[in-house]
Order: sequence, then structure tokens, then C-alpha cells
Amino acid sequence: MSSDQRFFDFLKERIGLDVGSVGPAIIERAVRQRITAARARTADEYWHTLLGSRDEQQALIEAVIVPETWFFRYPESFATLAKLATKRLAAINNMRALRILSLPCSTGEEPYSIAMALLDAGLAPHQFKVDGMDVSPLSVEKARLALYGRNSFRGQDIDFRERHFIAENDNYRLSGRVLEQVRLQVGNLLDPALLVYEPPYDFVFCRNLLIYFDQPTQQQVFEVLKRLTHIDGVLFIGPAEGSLLGRFGMRSIGIPQSFAFSRQSAPEPLATFMPTPLPVQQPVRNVTPPPVRSRPFVVPTPQFAANPSKTFPSQTPSDAATLLANIAALANEGKSAEARAACDSFLRSHEPVAQVFYWLGLLSDVAGSTLEAQGFYRKALYLEPQHPDALMHLAALLQSQGDTAGARRLQARAARSERAADSERKR
Repeated sequence: MSSDQRFFDFLKERIGLDVGSVGPAIIERAVRQRITAARARTADEYWHTLLGSRDEQQALIEAVIVPETWFFRYPESFATLAKLATKRLAAINNMRALRILSLPCSTGEEPYSIAMALLDAGLAPHQFKVDGMDVSPLSVEKARLALYGRNSFRGQDIDFRERHFIAENDNYRLSGRVLEQVRLQVGNLLDPALLVYEPPYDFVFCRNLLIYFDQPTQQQVFEVLKRLTHIDGVLFIGPAEGSLLGRFGMRSIGIPQSFAFSRQSAPEPLATFMPTPLPVQQPVRNVTPPPVRSRPFVVPTPQFAANPSKTFPSQTPSDAATLLANIAALANEGKSAEARAACDSFLRSHEPVAQVFYWLGLLSDVAGSTLEAQGFYRKALYLEPQHPDALMHLAALLQSQGDTAGARRLQARAARSERAADSERKR
């Protein structure tokens, strides 16, 4: 199956997916599932079925795209949006409603989080509208249903659920007040005519998507994103995509962990953008390291995960765990300088561990210091060759710089690590 390039090419043409970004095993598994579901006897028979059925084409895409999201994922992005939205309304003298776009919107958690954040920040319903778009009709239908289980609510403080949802058996239904702010539709970023007759958006959320494309497709998609974003607008991306936006001439607006970029540098000093209590940070306790990326359109989270299970010869485990938890807390609060200082302090008083170098790499990555980030990720992998987070982020950096071969080697290591972990869990 791995030599059957036609399925890879089909997904590349339809949704831009670069097989190297996820590994061929993911696509092969999806094809096997669809062969069984379509009751085809061979891959050749399924291929002919695929070519002759638009429904089957979409079914294969759905089998590859496994959405994994929740409300207020990357919470500082929503705090930043609330601040910027207020400033943007003042700049345009409230002459029109703000336009915000979320794509891919998956099952709706992101566009609805945008609406809740702006309503909680005091914006009136007539002051903004949110568009959500996804290539998956199934995901869009689930988003329109607006009925969510507990897995969509993660974090220590979920007070927003009390304000905006109504309990319905074991699920929660979104209030009509939020629903009215969001328009959902099916659309493909590879379509150069996407929303061509719509005015540009003040804010665009396109997170954890570019990293799954090859370089030509990244450039193609970025041109569409640039057209969709107002010249004075802001583009929110995923944590591993900062170096890509820098290569395309965008600049970080300088707010820690917002992952927000603009065409121009932000004129405001960082001190004016302090975290607000609106979105909720992930708690440090009960957090496990994120898994190796194994599904398209998903980035494991949280990006700053504590790993207090390490022990150190020169210190007690509880002492080391406390310091590691403090680093995670500082990072999760957006205090990048303090988190970096805490990492340096840890390394002065303890033996070096991979998790600290991973944090230093990620802090450098978010700040746009690509080469420094690579160095820290490599140090983490020297100490712990199968460190899943370091493998994931270093692979993304290499891919963004055109080192496809290097990225694939790291992805292969990550895949082997995942298989070994799966085998260990089954014992």
C-alpha cells in the first residue's frame, strides 16, 4: 500500500495534504478503512469506486481528517483578540461591524470561542460577526448542531460554560445569543476564488494547517490568507507556524503566546497587552506530555506541558518537580522572560534534562528565534532521543525551511516512538 502513490496524490490535489507531514501510515489506514466500508476487494477496485463517487471522495477525506479541538484552545489568542477588537472598533469609529474568520473551523469550538470572548469583553452583537469555514461538511454539520460533550471543555476554569451553554442530558447546548454571531459554511483554502467577493476580514484564525502542506502549497494558501486579511488586520496561527509566517514577510505582533501576526510591526509596547482573565489557562497539574502528531489538522496541546516525573541524582524528585511545574506555570501565563529565567536557574542547580531544553526551544520558537530554537530542540533530543514534543516541533521547523528529508527522518522517529508507546500501553 505504501507504494500506491495515487491515494497520496488525490489527497494532495483535493486538500493540499503533504504525506510527508503526517507519514504514509495515516493515509494507508484511512484507505484500508474505506476499502472495507465500500466493500471493495482490492485497492484497484476501490480506486475506481473513488474516482466515480463524489460521496466516497469526501468520505476518504473525512477518514483522514480527524478533528481534535476544544473551546478556548490557546487561550491567550482570545485574550489578545478581545484587546485588539476594542482598539480596532475605535480606529474605524464604529462605522461597521468587525469581521472575523475561522478556518478550518472544525466542529465549531474555535468560531464559537471567538464569539464568546468578544461578547464577554463587552462587545455588542451588532459590533462583530464571525465566519467559520471547513473543508469537511460533516464537521460543519456538527458545528451547526452546537451540542457538545465534556471533551470540548478542558481547563481548570470553565465558567464560560455556565454563561453560554444549557445542560442537555450529558451534553451542553450553545446559547442562541452566541449562535447568532457565527455563520458556518463549507469551503476549501486551495480554492483561489474562496470568498473572492467578500470584503477582507479584520482578524483571521488559521491555526495548525500550514504545517501539513508542502512549500508550494504553503505559498498558495498564504496568498489566499493574505487576500482574506485586511491590510491592517491580524492573522492568528498555530504555535509551530511562526517561522513560516516570518518567511512570508509577516511579523509577530509581540504578544507572548498569542501566535498573532500582522503585515506591520505592532506600534503598542508589550506592557499594554497584559493577559486578561477572560480565557482560561490549562492547569499545570494532571497534564501529560502531548502525543506525537499523528493526525492531520491537529497540533497536540498544551504546548507548555509539565513533566514532573523526572528524577535527578542531586535533588529530591519533589524539588525538581516543583521547579518544573513553576516553569510550566510561568510559560502558561505568557511570562516568557520569567519562564526562560526559571529554565536557566533549573540548569544551574540541577543536572540537565530534556524537558527544560524543550521549553527553551519552544520559548525561542514563539519569539521567532528559529536557529536558537533548533539548537535547544536538538539538545533535548540528545538527552532524550525520543522526546515527542522536541521531535514534533523540530520537524516542523525543518519542514518550514525546506529540509523535507530532515523533517521526515524526525517524523519517522516520532512514529517509531508512538508505536513503542502503544505496545507498552497494551502490556
